[in-house]
Amino acid sequence: MQKRIAFVTFLFLAAMTAFAQGGAPASPPEKATCDLGGGKTITTDYSSPRLRGRKMIGEHDPYGKVWRTGANQATTFVTTTDLDVGGTTVPAGSYTIFTLPEPDKWTLIINKKTGEWGIPYKYESDELARIPMKVSTLPSKVEDFTIAYDKTVSGCTLRLDWDMTRASVDITAK
Repeated sequence: MQKRIAFVTFLFLAAMTAFAQGGAPASPPEKATCDLGGGKTITTDYSSPRLRGRKMIGEHDPYGKVWRTGANQATTFVTTTDLDVGGTTVPAGSYTIFTLPEPDKWTLIINKKTGEWGIPYKYESDELARIPMKVSTLPSKVEDFTIAYDKTVSGCTLRLDWDMTRASVDITAK
């Protein structure tokens, strides 16, 4: 009998927690990695929000405002080696990344502050760099926000895909 009461109590608490959070599950955690060879890597941990019928960038998250580049905790960017990210030197270390989306251009923000929630953005004094990204239109809609690394001859291309937009920047080991 006590097991049944404990189980029913657990179910009740789980349901109340979901209800308190608006009934929607948290954005799931994701990971993207780039193997630069010779034990040199980049790892990015992020939470992947879903569109769910919304227009996010440009409406829910307005153009010209720093975006946490994912959901929940700020997105991490950890490199085991010094990098060239779009022409900017990034020393080996742990960072968070944000983006500044505009209709025709995006800017990658690499920030030295780690372990933060991510919004509202208040870490300008901790920025390592702001790096221009290439922006293109995808052939079909991407429902789940995705961060990925595509291997290139000299390194990797970091890409952010969501809705009909891709923002990307080339990365090489120094």
